[in-house]
Amino acid sequence: MMFLAGEAGVVTIDGTVVVELITFLAMLAVLARYVYPRIVDVAEARQRAITQQLKEAEEARANAEARLKEAEVKLNEARQNAQNVIEAAAKSAEQLRQELKQKADEEARRTVENARKQIAAERDQAIRTVRTEVADLVVTATEKVIGETLDEHKHRQLIERSIEEVASGDGRR
Repeated sequence: MMFLAGEAGVVTIDGTVVVELITFLAMLAVLARYVYPRIVDVAEARQRAITQQLKEAEEARANAEARLKEAEVKLNEARQNAQNVIEAAAKSAEQLRQELKQKADEEARRTVENARKQIAAERDQAIRTVRTEVADLVVTATEKVIGETLDEHKHRQLIERSIEEVASGDGRR
């Protein structure tokens, strides 16, 4: 195999080159037939897995955004409800304050009215007592001046006249 042997500078070409070339091609055929399809399958499976994970991540992000929006809506509703409760409580407190004030005013008015009635009744009682005492004094004074006891009819006339004089305030009719 000398005809295959030759020198090409630094590399020597001899019979092993052919064997190496055949071995290389055989190895390339084995790799292309058995190894490369497996590598491609693994790479495609990896790519599909990554695509699936990206899709799931996007779905999870969309779900998280939807839940966040729902939570914000619920939070806003809760805030609105709380505000409504606060406003209702304030309105109720104001109404209760007004009712209590009205009841207190009514009670004060009734107390003043009762006091006026009581004062008027006591004044009337005092006037009756004074009239009775004045009548008794007049009768006693008259008995002493006249020196005799009056009969019932004269007694009544004298009392009535005395009361009228006292009521007029000047001692005369």
